[in-house]
Parts: sequence; C-alpha cells; structure tokens
Amino acid sequence: MTGGRQWWAGLVAAAFLAAVAGVAWMGQRYRITELLVEDQERARTVVVGELARYEDELFAYLMFDYVKTQAALDGTEVLLSYGESRGRLEYRLRVVLGKELVNEIERLEGIAGAFPFFRGDWMVMDERVLARQREQTARLVEAYNQPAYRKLEQLSALEVAEYARRFIRFKSATDPRIRKQLEPVPRALSREEAGKLAEDIVRVAHFYELPLDFFLGIGAMENNYMNVKGDLGNTIWKKRAAKGDLVLRRAKGRVLTLNESSGVWQITRETLRYAHRLYLRDKRNYGELPEHLRPPNELDIDGLDHEVLTTYAGLLLRDLLDRFEGDVGLAVGAYNGGPGNPNAKYEEGVRRTAEYARRMLEQAAALRER
Repeated sequence: MTGGRQWWAGLVAAAFLAAVAGVAWMGQRYRITELLVEDQERARTVVVGELARYEDELFAYLMFDYVKTQAALDGTEVLLSYGESRGRLEYRLRVVLGKELVNEIERLEGIAGAFPFFRGDWMVMDERVLARQREQTARLVEAYNQPAYRKLEQLSALEVAEYARRFIRFKSATDPRIRKQLEPVPRALSREEAGKLAEDIVRVAHFYELPLDFFLGIGAMENNYMNVKGDLGNTIWKKRAAKGDLVLRRAKGRVLTLNESSGVWQITRETLRYAHRLYLRDKRNYGELPEHLRPPNELDIDGLDHEVLTTYAGLLLRDLLDRFEGDVGLAVGAYNGGPGNPNAKYEEGVRRTAEYARRMLEQAAALRER
C-alpha cells in the first residue's frame, strides 16, 4: 500500500498548493470528499464542481435545465443528483470537470464567474460515486419528460400557484441583467415575493378568463416578473399634457411627454391610462378580487401600488382577446406592438415561454401525485 499512500499524499498536496498559488476566488471552499476507496491503488477519481444546492425539486430541475443550454458550459456534463441532508432531501447541481486538479479548478472559476448566482465549490469524486449521480440525473430527466396526464386547466388554483411560484422565482433569478451584472442590477424575487405574485396572477387569470400559460409568458417576456422600470426615455407626442406628465418639448400645439413603463408587466403611462378607462367601464364584480388587486376609482400613476398592475395587465389582455375574437397569438402580439401592429416576434417569445411553463407545471403536478 506504499504507492497508494504516496498517491493520496500527492493529491492532498496538489490541492493545498493550488489554494496557496491563488487558484481560489473569493468565497471558494475546497473539499476532497465523496470517495469510495477500498483500494487506493485502483481508485479512479474525477474533479466535480458544485454550483448550487436546493431543497425544492422543481426549482432545482428548472435551474438544471437552464444551465444545460448555456454557452459557458458547452461540452460540460451537468448533473442533478439528490440525497438526504439534515433529515431533508437535497438536490445538488454539479458539473463534471476532469482529472487535472489545478486546470479543472481554473475552469470551474470561469464557469462560476459567468453565473453570479452560482458558487464554485469543487470536490474529488470516485468514479463509482459519479456513476450513481449520473443514474440519478438520468432518472430525473426521464421523469420530467414523461407525458403529463393532468392539464393545467385541471389543476386547482392552489396547485397552480405553488408550481407557478417556482417558475416565477426561477425566471427572475436567471434574468440576463443579473447574470451580466448590468447596472442597475435588479434583485431576484424571494420565495415569498414569487409566491404572492403567483397567487395574484392565478386570481387575475381566473377573473378575466385568460389563458394562464400565456399570461405567465407575458410576465416573463416583459420583465422576468421583477418590479423595475423599463423603456427608459420612451416618449410620446400628445395634444395636451395630463396630470403628472413630464413635458419635454412643445411644438405646433402638441407636447412631447415621457412615457416610460414600469412594473412586472411593463405598462407605459399612456397604456395605463387606457387600461383605467377600460376598468371604469367594466361591469365585472371586482369585489371578487382581493382588495390589493382592485384598481382605485381615480388613477394616480406615480402613487399606484405595483400589485394592482397585475389586474390592469389582465384587463388589457382580456380586451385584446375580445378585440381579436379570441385569437391568442394576435392578442399577445398586440400587447407589445399595439392593436394596429401586433409584434409577431414578441408573440413567438411569449409562446415558447408559455409552452415551457405549461409543460413544467403539468409535469411537476403529475410527479407529485406519483
């Protein structure tokens, strides 16, 4: 066993020297773990990077599915394994690196640097342990690609809100502005914030009889469900300024005013005024909605609670669906481009997101029942 001891001592020394040499980055933690070594001379190991750990299966799978498509991990094997930790099931998002310790840790540094919401821990893993984690990953992938036998419309409002919460939090967490650290960097939604928004979206979709998957798709396409301003600097020419308008220019009896958008649904100031007029004419019983979702009788754009924007967005989509006689594609395109110029590219993006959301939510519900 002398050769085995030398091999082990050399491996530990290499890890120590790598740390001393500055391979580590801020917050890096090194671990040599998860080895099944009955005979060190025959042990085969590989360097594995750990990006994150989660306690929620659906959220973990969404992050795993996202990572697999990213250019920074082209050609890198991604794993989603699971095991018990402190009495709870835990899901581990990992990448298989290779056998050259120092080089692979440097590569992991590059991967972690491309995703600020991931960490970059590493471990040396016996290939027999790795084989089991590959089996677990394959099992999860197979499970989430089985045909779902319950459609979204057959799920209870509580079920839909629970699964939508995970989807909303996932979309906000992986927003490109967060990943690329574009100033001002938005803050991803917390579990509680995502849960509250999911409940509101489900309620409003039911109230206006909207296709929930497309409503979710619009929220993702507009702002990944985060309450931050957009269309900064957008302007509009009008006959006259309204209360609260910022007038930039006056010419030929008209005014140029700022028309920025805000909130999850990126509703511009002028569109919000139109939505409020729709609300005042609407005959639906708004008492069926929770108080925080009921629009005020008098619109104060600058003092409006952002939660009620979900109701205005639902009313706008309902109005467009009625205008286009139920044609979801035209209605969704018009949400962005206006009734006179529906944006086909925008509609395509919303549709892709809607289809993905529907598939994930339906599959999560089916798996939970099994």
